[in-house]
Amino acid sequence: MTLFLETVNLTKIFSAGIIRRRQTVAVENLTMSIDEDSPTILAIAGESGSGKTTLARLLLGVIAPTSGQVIYRGQSVEELSRKQRREYLREIQPIFQDPFESFNPFYKVDHVLTTPVAKFGLADSKAEADRLIEQALDMVGLQPSETLGRFPHQLSGGQRQRVMVARAMLLRSRLIVADEPVSMVDASLRATILEGIRLMKRDLGISVLYITHDLTTAYQIADNILIMYKGSVVEAGSVEQVIRNPKHPYTQLLVSSIPQPDPEIAWGADGEIAGDPEALDVAATGCKFVDRCPLAFDRCHSDHPPLYREHLSRAAACYLYADSPVLDQDTLNEVFVLDGAPEPEGDPAR
Repeated sequence: MTLFLETVNLTKIFSAGIIRRRQTVAVENLTMSIDEDSPTILAIAGESGSGKTTLARLLLGVIAPTSGQVIYRGQSVEELSRKQRREYLREIQPIFQDPFESFNPFYKVDHVLTTPVAKFGLADSKAEADRLIEQALDMVGLQPSETLGRFPHQLSGGQRQRVMVARAMLLRSRLIVADEPVSMVDASLRATILEGIRLMKRDLGISVLYITHDLTTAYQIADNILIMYKGSVVEAGSVEQVIRNPKHPYTQLLVSSIPQPDPEIAWGADGEIAGDPEALDVAATGCKFVDRCPLAFDRCHSDHPPLYREHLSRAAACYLYADSPVLDQDTLNEVFVLDGAPEPEGDPAR
């Protein structure tokens, strides 16, 4: 069986400076796969500088990897023919953080909906095209009569974002790469947008890569999660297991930083993540989190930890679990649970 999309040892390194060259490893040796026969919502979470957006750009073909491959239906994206790349761009659609940047201010919002219908031959007539567009807008909670015919600046940020979700639904894509899709909209609209994303998976069989720094929304919407730090995966597994019972010190500190609706609990009382997440002086051989980890010991400074399968549905890259079996990158997806699987046991986060 050919997988829909996979990454194999995917690495992206950015270089800067003329006299003194500096290199930033944005994504390092990431191997994972997405099977279109088992649609899922996979959250990619971490602080700024963890490599989340770079990963999105690599999957969308916006930038090329330094090494490794993005493989689409068994073929490297860099080797796709013009026709294959056209289909690739239809099947993998983005939803960006800032919806305004997705629109040409000189065109009405209809343009981002009518253009893909015409370009990909989704309708045989204008009447059918109109029906498809109206149906997509209805699915994201927008009234066609109040949306179509307007310029982008005449819609709110939430409305513009939902238009982009409707566009993805309209194209019947196989994978949506949603990069912080609700970070710039009002809290009251987040639930609507997240529900639209959930419907894409449930009703249309579309997988979603949900990129976020917000663990709360990741927990609400995702089936599985990857926690990234400075380009590397530090914890992976079912979102229920990882968020409710985190094992990697970085994930534990991220979860403890979530504000709680309890005046008796001080925000950040369980610990603060010291240090600069975007500092370039990362340990060359040891754990990338060693300079900020409250539990670091000697081995953490000298060796880079592999992913240990601490639980059936979770793996953590930490020597605290060195007694557990090493999870080969080729089997990273083994810790991801499918819908309908029994909820893993674990103490809820606070």
